[in-house]
Amino acid sequence: MKILIIRFSSIGDIVLTTPVIRTVKTQLETEVHFASKIQFDPILKTNPYIDRLHFLDGSLSVLIRELRKEKFDYVIDLHNNLRTRIIKIALGVKSYSVNKLNIEKWLMVNFKINVLPPKHIVDRYLETAARLGVKNDALGLDYFIPPEDEVALDRLPETHRMGYVAYAIGAQHGTKKLPVVRMIELCEKINRPIVLLGGKEDAEAGEHVKNYFENKDRSTGQPNGKTVIYNACGIYPLNQSASILKKALYVFSHDTGLMHMAAAFKKEIFSIWGNTLPAFGMYPYRTRFTVLENNTISCRPCSKIGFDACPKGHFKCMKEIKFDFYLP
Repeated sequence: MKILIIRFSSIGDIVLTTPVIRTVKTQLETEVHFASKIQFDPILKTNPYIDRLHFLDGSLSVLIRELRKEKFDYVIDLHNNLRTRIIKIALGVKSYSVNKLNIEKWLMVNFKINVLPPKHIVDRYLETAARLGVKNDALGLDYFIPPEDEVALDRLPETHRMGYVAYAIGAQHGTKKLPVVRMIELCEKINRPIVLLGGKEDAEAGEHVKNYFENKDRSTGQPNGKTVIYNACGIYPLNQSASILKKALYVFSHDTGLMHMAAAFKKEIFSIWGNTLPAFGMYPYRTRFTVLENNTISCRPCSKIGFDACPKGHFKCMKEIKFDFYLP
């Protein structure tokens, strides 16, 4: 038997498909193929449960021609959009598609009517594969780091080698990220060596946070705070960032892919939510976590994904969030 699993994006969503990949491979006598976008090759190429990868690199028709040659028995569609529907029609085999709950999410965003099932998206992914006889093995998420991408502790500043907290400061949309002044406030409360993680686009915000703690108060001549910051945003590629997450004592993260990577390593996570909701089913999976969110405003959620800026202009979901947590 030969099965194709499809998920084109994004980093976090692909990590969330790993229980399906693993259970299909280990519970069925089958060859597992996975179709995604070419930029996610680093996440997928080391997964031992995938027999072959197929990538969308511009032309959907080229990908379809490649997939047709494989003569799949089944397709598990964990993306369920127009492109995946075209692929399923072109392949002409039995397929199972995830329910994206678009109506339920629309009702929640537009009318604050909550008819969302109290179920993580991973469990909905697994329900999609269950029609082939697959069962949840309760092992959580997978993330496989190539040996060459493991970051040794001696590559970090000396201040961080005895233990650190990782804080993933990035997010795909602005309304999923704390303002820099609140990042500083959070880091001040954490009060431990912190590694800031994110892409090159997050490096400037990371520098602002780092500089705050390195600068001295003019009246006292003392540093503004005791927290020691290492701004690693834009320095490490994805798998090396994963290695830093893996070695962290705790992980703080916005609603982003690095949060799900940390969940794959069973880290204790403090997840920070702005305009989106954990109720959409994307909270940390099968690991200990604390949700930090502002439930006192009526405009949240304002989107199932996010915006560049708060559509109402006040951004109270992040500006007024309470950092109520304890680090033992």
